[in-house]
Amino acid sequence: MFKKNLKLFCTINDKIIMFLGKAASYMMPVLAFIVVYEVVARYIFDAPTIWAYDSSLFLFGYIAALGGAYAQQKRAHINVDILYLTVSPKVKNIFNVISFSLGIFFLIIIFYVSIGKFNEAIEFDFRRQSEWAPAMWHFWVMLCIASGLFIMQLVRDIITELYHLFTGEELFEKEQTDGC
Repeated sequence: MFKKNLKLFCTINDKIIMFLGKAASYMMPVLAFIVVYEVVARYIFDAPTIWAYDSSLFLFGYIAALGGAYAQQKRAHINVDILYLTVSPKVKNIFNVISFSLGIFFLIIIFYVSIGKFNEAIEFDFRRQSEWAPAMWHFWVMLCIASGLFIMQLVRDIITELYHLFTGEELFEKEQTDGC
């Protein structure tokens, strides 16, 4: 029953992260279109836009931040292999739990700072200092969501690492852990 509940939590988490990570990737063509549009408008028609730079900046931030949890799910983040590959699986589990816990600690800080910045952006109507001057509140909302998703993924990863550490068996078959 306990294993079934852990697997259910992890599976639901995997689906949410995968859906939102892939959804963030669909913003890439929009970002590319905005950049191409600005280049054509600026250098061919000599009519630069006031919105393209800010829009592309926000979109890139959205893609990078929202893709962080998905990258963690796919194990695409940088790892220090020089030591990691030479230790036993149990020590790898311990390394992972420690590093994931540190990640959660820093992401909680980012989450709380982002909430504060969101409140300030709403209260004082913060805007980017550009000619277009778009509002900034949405960026802080996105950082809250992105850090929350990343925390969810790291909690899921800690659960699977601790399960393996204490039971000696994998919570999921190897192909599902790698492929999510």
